[in-house]
Amino acid sequence: MVSRPQLSPDTALTIRRTLPARRERVFRAWTDPGALREWSCPVGMTVASAEVDLRVGGLYRIAMQPPDKASASIAYGTYREIHPPERLVYTWQWEGGEMGETLVTVEFRDLGEQTEVVLVHELFPGADVRDKHAQGWASCVDHLQQALPQLA
Repeated sequence: MVSRPQLSPDTALTIRRTLPARRERVFRAWTDPGALREWSCPVGMTVASAEVDLRVGGLYRIAMQPPDKASASIAYGTYREIHPPERLVYTWQWEGGEMGETLVTVEFRDLGEQTEVVLVHELFPGADVRDKHAQGWASCVDHLQQALPQLA
């Protein structure tokens, strides 16, 4: 395991959640474009499109549509590590945004019929941006938990 520097509380967030599904299924939900369209946005929004090139150096792009049909918010980035079904590391940024590139690491911990998801999102420019993303990620994981029974 690679030693990591201490995460700064102002520029990083961590979300832990135990989900009622085997980790292979949760990993697939995080990497399959069809599954991402069912959950990869905060509750109340929809995913207008999800594109995934699941390989190191491959790109992903997720368009999140608000309920008022305003223009979609588009997150995109590049996969840096892919270790099915244990870990994903990818960059994250917003199309047209000023935040810049950040880094997301997701670990899928095997608990038998459940999976502990540990998401670390780091390199935020400040606490205000981190806090908005913490709310968004918490809602996305809630959305995933709601969608899991329908995902094959």
